[in-house]
Amino acid sequence: MANSEVRLQKFMADNGIASRRKSEELIAAGKVKVNGHRATIGQKIHPKKDVVSVQGKRIVKNDALYYIMLNKPRGYVTTTKDELGRKCVRELVKDIDARLYPVGRLDKDSEGLLLLTNDGEFTNALTHPSHGVRKTYKVTVKPVIEPYLLETLEKGVLVDGKKTAPCIVKLLETQEDRMFLEFTISEGRNRQIRKMCESVGTEVIRLKRTAEGDVKLGGLPPGQWRHLETKEIKKLAGPAIAQKAQLKQVRK
Repeated sequence: MANSEVRLQKFMADNGIASRRKSEELIAAGKVKVNGHRATIGQKIHPKKDVVSVQGKRIVKNDALYYIMLNKPRGYVTTTKDELGRKCVRELVKDIDARLYPVGRLDKDSEGLLLLTNDGEFTNALTHPSHGVRKTYKVTVKPVIEPYLLETLEKGVLVDGKKTAPCIVKLLETQEDRMFLEFTISEGRNRQIRKMCESVGTEVIRLKRTAEGDVKLGGLPPGQWRHLETKEIKKLAGPAIAQKAQLKQVRK
């Protein structure tokens, strides 16, 4: 029996409840029960024998896996449910009958490539700081700043008291009152690019994620989604997860 047990937060992540980190927060908040008793962080359960519920709703083990690329429009928050009544990205994939959650985030005013899944291992592979998955953004800023400040951004600037990691910043075009830039970063700090630009005296007026690693948004229309190909999953998360996806991924 011991060999069949898994940590509770992993079981929750694997079944699309939330990432492991968020699952731990739900456990700590007392919102998770195992066989009717309040769960504890680090607790192990037997998926086939124990009954796990989150806020009173039982988790049903789901072997079907989804890996979705969404072109998130501006105005949507990157959550599955919002207490303030704002539009959520889950509304854009509501025709999928599974509990999906976003891999990383894009703030409400940002747009572009957003991945959603119910595979906790895939999420961990893309979001854990040690993995450093590159993300590329097209960014419009206003007003125009001196070119040397782009080098300053590349070398790293202080954001919330901590210096950002080295990145790549390309100047694509300059107009009278604005600049069009391309950022490639390997961090995922909250509103990072916006804060970086503020630190050198300019403001982001449009931000669009166009790629994660070697996987590109391409011509996917705003508000639309598609399934990731197995080769894309392999590029993002490695061969082991891609092999699992090939066996369990749902395509409709």
